[in-house]
Amino acid sequence: MNKLAPSMLSIDFGNIERDIRLCREAGTDYIHVDVMDGLFVPNISFGPPVIKYVKKAAEDTPLDVHLMIEKPERYIEEFKKAGADIITFHYESTEDPLKVVKMIKNEGLKAGVAVKPKTPVSVLEGMLPELDMALVMSVEPGFGGQSFIEGSLKKISELRKMIENINPECDLEVDGGIKADNLSEVLQAGANVIVAGSAIFSGDIKKNVIDFLRVMK
Repeated sequence: MNKLAPSMLSIDFGNIERDIRLCREAGTDYIHVDVMDGLFVPNISFGPPVIKYVKKAAEDTPLDVHLMIEKPERYIEEFKKAGADIITFHYESTEDPLKVVKMIKNEGLKAGVAVKPKTPVSVLEGMLPELDMALVMSVEPGFGGQSFIEGSLKKISELRKMIENINPECDLEVDGGIKADNLSEVLQAGANVIVAGSAIFSGDIKKNVIDFLRVMK
């Protein structure tokens, strides 16, 4: 089943409750929360205190928390307490990714692993039996509003084949540069969870969500 996850990286932070409500009313599946530490990526966003506030605004809409931080294993319990439903971290951010996956699942949360554009999806093969989600970054992580890297389509297709062979229940999420004009292409390549930031939060939020879901459903 295809799912939409609007990214808070592009939200109006002066109107978080309003904009999350508009997404929820339009039928979004998740709220995507990007956590950046200024080390793993060259940007800083926010941490657990803000996520607690977002969780309250999101109500029963699950929070898809994407950790772009060094050594994410240090904070799994804290992000659970803040309200994360899914925690996805980067393969490149820790020495033992499988150990972190198991830590997340031991907390009763869904676990995902992301790969940067230059990291081959083959690194996820051994972990796929344990994953609830695999995330392909289609831009360099750190900043919103970037253009989709065309070579990502091949990676998405490759990962979809691996998932179907190893763990068909695993979601395939794609994050970065997805807009109305390339959404269908990304879905056809094999993605079933779409992260979109500026394409959702620029202009009429409710209409943007509905337009995306119309293509996705």
